[in-house]
Amino acid sequence: PGRSVLTVRRRGLRVAAGIYVALIFLFLYLPIGILVLFSFNKSRLSTVWTGFTFDWYRELFSDYAIWLATSNSLIVGLASALISTIIGTMAAFALHRYSFRGKALFESLLQLPIVIPEIVMGVSLLAFFVLINMPLGIHTVTIAHVAFNISFVTVVVRARLYSFDTTLEEAAMDLGANRWQTFFRVTLPLIAPGVLAGFLIALTLSLDDFIIAFFTAGVGSTTLPMQVYSMMRFGVTPKVNALSTLILAVVIAIGVIGQFALRGKKERDPQADLAG
Repeated sequence: PGRSVLTVRRRGLRVAAGIYVALIFLFLYLPIGILVLFSFNKSRLSTVWTGFTFDWYRELFSDYAIWLATSNSLIVGLASALISTIIGTMAAFALHRYSFRGKALFESLLQLPIVIPEIVMGVSLLAFFVLINMPLGIHTVTIAHVAFNISFVTVVVRARLYSFDTTLEEAAMDLGANRWQTFFRVTLPLIAPGVLAGFLIALTLSLDDFIIAFFTAGVGSTTLPMQVYSMMRFGVTPKVNALSTLILAVVIAIGVIGQFALRGKKERDPQADLAG
């Protein structure tokens, strides 16, 4: 009898835990599901379902302002992610491999953009650009995104370096490779998952950013989140839902590509990398 009561209690706890997890997922993803569903609604109202249509997507693809904002976001996102990945990877190596005066202060300052409110960073960057008389535009948005993306890339790459086996580098140099050959043929391939993860995080954060871009963008440099905000001021229509659905699809695609790429890197044999 005691075992049967214990079994019943365990089953009850499992059922309760399952219901709890289901409610959490419902709370998180139900609004997103509703947004995607109403992007195919015939009615202009987002509260009444009148039928299925692709008209809002057709209208979206013929909107020049949206395409301009999309191209601006892609330019800023790819450029800032690439620059941030290069600088962040070098910073991660410097912090992980070397000891120097002011290292603790440098590390603290590097992590500051992760915790500082975006509105503070946006205002400070705007004040800086005004101070040096730099006209606002795509270039200032890119610089602003690099400023906060470097911190995220550094944290991700440094975490990868903690599990890196330095004896592989020593073995390569013992076999005659110089420092550059060792870095490009041994070190970089082995930390590539961390570098790729940092690049994807930087790209996603850049595509998603609104507040900092709002303060640092000039005339003609509207990004996609800013365009969505300007459209929502006139009400949430299925066109806004369609645009949000496409943004969601792009972010999910980046995540899936990143997962497959990282999985492929993990499944590769490090000894095969060295042999190559």
